[in-house]
Amino acid sequence: MKQGRIMSLGEAAANVVVGYVLATATQIVVFPWFGIETGLAEHLTIGLAFVGVSLARGYLLRRLFETIRMRSME
Repeated sequence: MKQGRIMSLGEAAANVVVGYVLATATQIVVFPWFGIETGLAEHLTIGLAFVGVSLARGYLLRRLFETIRMRSME
């Protein structure tokens, strides 16, 4: 069964949201170990800096693998 572009985008978005929450939580725990003191706003901003790139990466890789899968079925 083929995965459509909208489902690919939805999957990539869900992956990014979960990753964003985990990354922010990890930063809050790990940064102090290295003497990096920031507030919640900074943690959220750092995470947002990567959201667009992560979303594009996930979507493009999904589409690439879907294209490879479809070509292998021909």
